[in-house]
Amino acid sequence: TADTTRTHTPTAVVCSPFMSAVTGVCKATGKACAKASQLKCPFLKFIGHALPASSFDSLSSAFRQHCPFLFKNPPPKSYISEHTSSKFGIRSMSSQSPQRNEVAELPEAVSPNKPAEQPAILQEFDQDVKEEVARKLRCDKSKKEAALSVMESKLHQLKEKGNYRTFVDVERHVGDFPAATWHKSTCDTAVHPIQVWCNNDYLGMGQHPRVIEAMCEATRTCGAGAGGTRNISGTTIYHTLLENELAVVHDKEGSLVFSSGFVANEAAISTIAKTLPKCEIFSDASNHASMIEGVRNARVPKHIWRHNDVEHLEELLQKCDPEAHKLIVFESVYSMDGDIAPIEEICDLADKYGALTYIDEVHAVGLYGEKGGGVAQLRGLSDRITVISGTLGKAYGVHGGYIAAPAAIIDTVRSFAPGFIFTTSIPPSVAAGALASVQYLRDSNWERDVQKERASFMKKELKKRRIPFIDSDSHIIPVMVKDAKLCKKGADVLMEKFGIYVQPINYPTVPVGTERYRFTPGPLHDEAMIESAVDALDEVWTMLGIDRA
Repeated sequence: TADTTRTHTPTAVVCSPFMSAVTGVCKATGKACAKASQLKCPFLKFIGHALPASSFDSLSSAFRQHCPFLFKNPPPKSYISEHTSSKFGIRSMSSQSPQRNEVAELPEAVSPNKPAEQPAILQEFDQDVKEEVARKLRCDKSKKEAALSVMESKLHQLKEKGNYRTFVDVERHVGDFPAATWHKSTCDTAVHPIQVWCNNDYLGMGQHPRVIEAMCEATRTCGAGAGGTRNISGTTIYHTLLENELAVVHDKEGSLVFSSGFVANEAAISTIAKTLPKCEIFSDASNHASMIEGVRNARVPKHIWRHNDVEHLEELLQKCDPEAHKLIVFESVYSMDGDIAPIEEICDLADKYGALTYIDEVHAVGLYGEKGGGVAQLRGLSDRITVISGTLGKAYGVHGGYIAAPAAIIDTVRSFAPGFIFTTSIPPSVAAGALASVQYLRDSNWERDVQKERASFMKKELKKRRIPFIDSDSHIIPVMVKDAKLCKKGADVLMEKFGIYVQPINYPTVPVGTERYRFTPGPLHDEAMIESAVDALDEVWTMLGIDRA
């Protein structure tokens, strides 16, 4: 055993490579073991982490019959001498007291058919180990069960409140949008025809022949995936052409494409703010979750201004350090209410206080402006916006996100943003499809014009039947239910009885008590379809007793 009467380092302590570091404390001495962090036994992981040298061979022989690792990998005879004073400055007890050297007298192997006879001094230790293993396993199991129980409880609360989300399997039909097929389950072979009313493919570009052909051609040419990050073989001619086209659409020096709009916002906002010394962020209270993540991850002082309240924004700007860099982040079209930001007034404040502006146009690109550049372009304000973020997955009908900005900002984000650097590039087919869509909508206004007509017509029909909705200036029509359970039940009735698919929008996407349906009529929803959808809503309102306007 170890000499515990001395104050210096114990002389007989040696670590075993077959024993796992659970606490890193030597059972013999109660002290931390220098090599505990390297111990990795997959079987005897609940035995200690440092043992007396004189006992090591006895233990390994006694437990070798129980441990598949020890049985296949018996420790060499030289183990003790090699792992004492030469490496750790610890003297082997066998070198000090030859008369106590027990190694040569111990058995070197254990037959799998004839278990070795365990030394009497180890029997009690063996039982302690077994009990410790059992206790640890019970403890681990109870902890896992407790963790799962917490999660199940959270999910139960969501369901009780009517906020639990269920996915709907929808098969859209190319050339026949908004017609689609609803698959109730993977085993359901019946055909359930529906109309899609909540899609973010606002203009139906996801099924446009030019987009589909461009994606097929790129796949035939380059294959399915990008094969790497943008820096490592993941940039193709399609990516480069797409970024050039987006810069032209937004009248900016450059653009940068990301794997999604969420990633674009998080990466760009956090990187820009981190790069600028003494930067402070001013964020609209209703900003999207991706922008909020960007603000959080920037880890700089932040100020939240009341939604679209420019007076409150100026109050916060006045209190800010005049020498600090400032970044104002906001959206053009807010997707849940459909309202539009006072862009010009925000730009006036940015000029007054020397702030950069970052506008999220994801629900506006392709839909507004002479080239589809968004609301800022529609109002002639693009040149006053520092950074514009957009998406390729909504009006453009494909997938991905991007920013357009001065060249210095684009290069900074490209060079420093983890969300851009360390992720696989979008496939070349996606870049090619997005490029075709952006080019088409840069020149075509028919889709934009008809979509506005459809949204206006639906609002008139809703008013006739006193169905409450938020009457905004955008294409988004939030139909207000204001009760989570009724919202879910109404959506089920609309789908089952009328073949109208509109997803209930509940907390946390919107505040409790503001639950709604979010209708997005587009150029492919004709007036007859709109009338039928509103008739169905009228019947559901009466059936469920939902409050009217």
